Amino acid sequence: MGRGRQKAKNTKIARELKYDTYSLNINALERELGAPGDEQYEDKWADQYADEDDEDDPSAAAPASFEKA
Repeated sequence: MGRGRQKAKNTKIARELKYDTYSLNINALERELGAPGDEQYEDKWADQYADEDDEDDPSAAAPASFEKA
């Protein structure tokens, strides 16, 4: 019991989504989502950690299985 009510509710919601026209303010949406304007992207985490490839140990550069014989 009760499945008929749930199906009717889902049908009602589907019709509302299909046929109702919603006004969409693109500028407000861009502001809310934080879309960058003319600003340059700056990665604030870029220099926090050293890359693994920056190590000076030549033996750690490539595993033995990848070296040419």
